[in-house]
Amino acid sequence: MDCDFSSDELAFRDEVRAFLAENLTEEMRKCAAATPSVFVEPDIGQVWNAILNKRGWLAYQWPVAYGGPGWTPTQRYIFEKECALAGAPTLTVLSLKLLAPVIYNFGTQEQKDFYLPRILSGEDYWCQGFSEPGSGSDLASLQCRAERVGDKYIINGSKIWTTHAHHANRMFCLVRTSTEGKPQAGISFVLLEMDQPGVSVSPILTLAGDHEVNQVFFDNVEIPVSARVGEEGDGWKIAKFLLENERGGSCLAPRLLADLSTIEQAAAHEPDGKGGKLADDVDWKRRLASVRLSAQSLEIIELRILADVAKGRLPGPQTSLIKMLASSIRQDVDLLAVDLYGHAGLQLDTTRPLYGPDAPVSPLHSSGAQLASPRYLNSRAWTVFGGTNEVQANIIAKTVLGL
Repeated sequence: MDCDFSSDELAFRDEVRAFLAENLTEEMRKCAAATPSVFVEPDIGQVWNAILNKRGWLAYQWPVAYGGPGWTPTQRYIFEKECALAGAPTLTVLSLKLLAPVIYNFGTQEQKDFYLPRILSGEDYWCQGFSEPGSGSDLASLQCRAERVGDKYIINGSKIWTTHAHHANRMFCLVRTSTEGKPQAGISFVLLEMDQPGVSVSPILTLAGDHEVNQVFFDNVEIPVSARVGEEGDGWKIAKFLLENERGGSCLAPRLLADLSTIEQAAAHEPDGKGGKLADDVDWKRRLASVRLSAQSLEIIELRILADVAKGRLPGPQTSLIKMLASSIRQDVDLLAVDLYGHAGLQLDTTRPLYGPDAPVSPLHSSGAQLASPRYLNSRAWTVFGGTNEVQANIIAKTVLGL
């Protein structure tokens, strides 16, 4: 696609590459590479966030009025692609790409003035309270209740699969403020502090051995009415807006393609069991090419959506297509890595993190083999979080295809 870039865009690409070469340390690259999850730990992510914030690039998707650099959609794509190719840590998506657009589109001026600077500075670290036991794909059935008493809401209930709730000091949350009418009409969007009486966090360990998600319980938790974003009952509308950003707010293909390149390079050193190297095996090359073609097709779709955004159109329901395709391709990429390393890739050490001075040492093989299984197991969640593949298919059928 580089052949279609203008001279100014190529100059911007070179600027991003120079910045990454100067500021992205080898230690950051190693830590990011040794993270099985799509969500980097705060000890990596917040450091990289601070470096980008100092440069004025952290809020690269935000409007200029709220601290964004004023980049075009193409520049945002170039930045994300170069970060992926360089092996940079992923950004703190929950606050930067999900909550912030909600705040500056639906929040009061006081909420904008208070929360947006704290997101950029790293003073606030957010988690997302949407799913509940029994209310995941059917989010409209959520039961976590917020009862209004004067100028306060009293919250009771629980949230589950809450990513990084054990790190967060704040949560953006969907709560039921009414049981009248349609279920969607009784949902509101609120902000709350995690470090207060009545909030408790219980860890959930994943198949990969990661402590990434949690269940959060609310027992008569009090928040001011001023902590609500939008009007009472606007939660469903705001949630749909947020989920469109979650499913299509980033370019996912560049990182998938970068991971495929890493796998391809590693295959040149792995035996095929027949006296040669796996990289020369015809079946392996066919599998690798098939996954790469899928990732390249995804990239074209993402670029088409960026072109629409550049014309002032909203991402819309076609972002569900991005989410569904990217989730399946992510799993295909990680399966390739497991098959690449064979039995050596089954070394699953439950010690976390897999980076730093106290990281477990792989006794038999490379760090790539050690990470293959944790990544594969972690990516099983891709076809579930942010809306299952089945939910995405229904959205595409109804709103895109008109079925």
